[in-house]
Amino acid sequence: MLSIDNKANTAFCHFLIGKKMAYRKVNADQRTQGHSQYLDNDDLQATTLELEWDMEKELEEPGFDHFQLDGTVDHHSGNSQNTDIDLEPIQPSASPKGRFQRLQEDPDYVSHYTRPAPKSNRCNFCRIFKLFCTVLTLFIFGILIGYYAHKRCPPSPTPSEPSDPHFYHDILKEIKAENIQKIFRDLIQLPRKEEDTDIAMKLLVQWTSCGLEDVQLVNYSVLLDLPGSSSNTVTLKNSGECFYPSGQKCYRETKKLHSQDLLYSYAAYSAKGTLEAEVIDVQYGTVEDLVLIQAMTKVTNKIALLKLGQSPLLYKLSLLEEAGFGGVLLYVDPCDLPKTQNLSDKAFMVSLNNGGDPSTPGYPSIDGNYRQNRSNLTSLLVQPISALLVKRLVSLPEDRSKSDGCIPLKLAVTEKRIISLNVQTVPTYKTISNVIGYLKGSTFPDRYVIVGSHHNSVYGYSGQEWASSTAVITAFIQALMLKVKRGWRPDRTIVFCSWGGTSFGNIGSYEWAEDLKKVLQRNVVAYVSLHNPVRGNSSLHPVASPSLQQLATERQSLTCLGKMKCPGSNVSSVQMQGDSDYFINHLGVPTVQFSYEDIKTLESPSFLFEALFPAHNTVTEELDPLFNLHETIAKLTGEVTLQIASEPVLPFNALDIALEVQNSLKGDQLDTRQLLAMASRLRDSAELFQSDEMRPANDPKERAPIRVRMLNDVLQGLEKNFLVQQAPPGFYRNILYRLDEKMSQFSVLLEALEHCKLHQSNETLQAALSKVLNSINSAQVYFKAGLDVFETAFAGKK
Repeated sequence: MLSIDNKANTAFCHFLIGKKMAYRKVNADQRTQGHSQYLDNDDLQATTLELEWDMEKELEEPGFDHFQLDGTVDHHSGNSQNTDIDLEPIQPSASPKGRFQRLQEDPDYVSHYTRPAPKSNRCNFCRIFKLFCTVLTLFIFGILIGYYAHKRCPPSPTPSEPSDPHFYHDILKEIKAENIQKIFRDLIQLPRKEEDTDIAMKLLVQWTSCGLEDVQLVNYSVLLDLPGSSSNTVTLKNSGECFYPSGQKCYRETKKLHSQDLLYSYAAYSAKGTLEAEVIDVQYGTVEDLVLIQAMTKVTNKIALLKLGQSPLLYKLSLLEEAGFGGVLLYVDPCDLPKTQNLSDKAFMVSLNNGGDPSTPGYPSIDGNYRQNRSNLTSLLVQPISALLVKRLVSLPEDRSKSDGCIPLKLAVTEKRIISLNVQTVPTYKTISNVIGYLKGSTFPDRYVIVGSHHNSVYGYSGQEWASSTAVITAFIQALMLKVKRGWRPDRTIVFCSWGGTSFGNIGSYEWAEDLKKVLQRNVVAYVSLHNPVRGNSSLHPVASPSLQQLATERQSLTCLGKMKCPGSNVSSVQMQGDSDYFINHLGVPTVQFSYEDIKTLESPSFLFEALFPAHNTVTEELDPLFNLHETIAKLTGEVTLQIASEPVLPFNALDIALEVQNSLKGDQLDTRQLLAMASRLRDSAELFQSDEMRPANDPKERAPIRVRMLNDVLQGLEKNFLVQQAPPGFYRNILYRLDEKMSQFSVLLEALEHCKLHQSNETLQAALSKVLNSINSAQVYFKAGLDVFETAFAGKK
């Protein structure tokens, strides 16, 4: 019975197999005729196994209920061209491992066929191989390009390059005296009557041709006080003689011959009108002079005969105005001038403007801003006159005046001189232009080092100072751009500025700085001045902020040409002329300036530079015929600028500020015990800051970028702590600057002490002491806050 069942089962299985194979064959034919896309699939790969299958034995094995789908193997038909793919039907298997696995475990099993790799695997391998070959080819090609590019192009400068002295030498060696002389001569050939904007446009073209990439012309419409159609006059009432400011009599032919010089001998922004009054000799207009005069006579509405020098003109005029004077005759005593300068018959020009456009005080002169009516900046009628006219007024004997020109001029007390003073000027709105050129920094483009000169001047006044200043800055730009074209850039942005309107009160620099005040307060790190670089030929005169004195001293000793020309006075922090004014007094920016002076000028009373004398065309070349002094100033200025712009840590000395404060409090004129105690704490904080933060930052191994940036931010803001809210007229708001080298104490304290003598009150002195105390305390707190920030930020990193 069992045998019959087995046979029946066998027959039934053969029936199923045949039917299934027919079905699979039809399916294969249909897919072949339909251009089947499945021919590449592993399910259609076939192989032929030559083995005999014992169906009955297979059926007798247990586990018939387990089926293994074996559609992945096809029987080989012996014809590779046959498109009829014979697919293996489903076979029942009792083996729990599957048929092929069981056969492979059989020791007598021999496979007559090795299964080839699927087509898709072969395609994937080809794709990977092609991709690998492509990447390898590009890599080799890139190496070749980089190799040849590196050979042909100069290497980029490394961050340490600025510290290399050869780095500065490569730039500074391109600054040559003959080149400066050529630029200077080209400038003085320009017509003298050209407008400020015309000269500025020519400078813009010249700087652009040097390669400076971003050069702008910035114009402002400002209020200027210009001379009228006729010259101002001084008339002696007792004789009726009329004189021009130069001392010449009012003849028609004289006026025609010297018309421009006569017209421009005036005080810009003076009161206008005519005043007839007695002349009172007040000498230099000091507090002692005024106390003495007021004790002798009434001065109300009188005309003061005033010498220029010793203190700022605006300060002396404020004292005279406060005393009640109505007018001022201003002159320079020949004894105060070098013997080489014979200016006894020369009148001059002064400006009574303390800075910027008078019609927009404290804000820029841009379209839409309110314009105030401030053509007169004083109630006094002010007129500059020559020493020759003064001699006529004081009745100095002719033989005495000729025999010895160095007897100080003085009006006899017994003499009474009544004159009629006529002052007429014309307030006019004019366009002044600044030329601004940018060399963007590579590492800190938002930090600016400003280099400033000025162009043009009032009709021949100040001589050729503007051309000398402009020639030096242009030669520096030319040398610098040669290095830039070879791939170098400074770390910080260098801003080159040629200012307009300087003679009328630094108007161009004030308006531009007021226009960009918020940006400059945050970004400017230093100002390098090139105002009138060659005023004499006997002594180098460096002036610098306390934080830059050490740098200026080092550069002076390394760059100078030697002989007797370079060694000069020590670097000092004194008030200087020119467009650095706004940056020092409103932005608290460290400043440096190099210039050549006559030793006699340095020994003379200060502030004689406020007088702008007409000068002949050859004065500059007489002072420096080979332009070697110009070359020295250009190289000193260039090296200081490059060091500030390229050193990772700003080359400012924090401790020098604290030492300057202590030195400025020495003396027994004032009780400064509280100030000295505060200054001692400032010094302690500065020493700690210098040793703990600045010295490690100067070591390249410890120079973390974030630490350097934080340190530079502290150094950049140091001098802002010493800006007082209000200072006497003509005095710097930055109390770190003294009036001149002869002073050793804070100028504001000495002025307040003098003011007490005039008003018999110590209120002004107490106010000045509070200003100084608050400044020192602010700086000490500033240092301490900087140290605290470093300690907190790097507490876990030391």
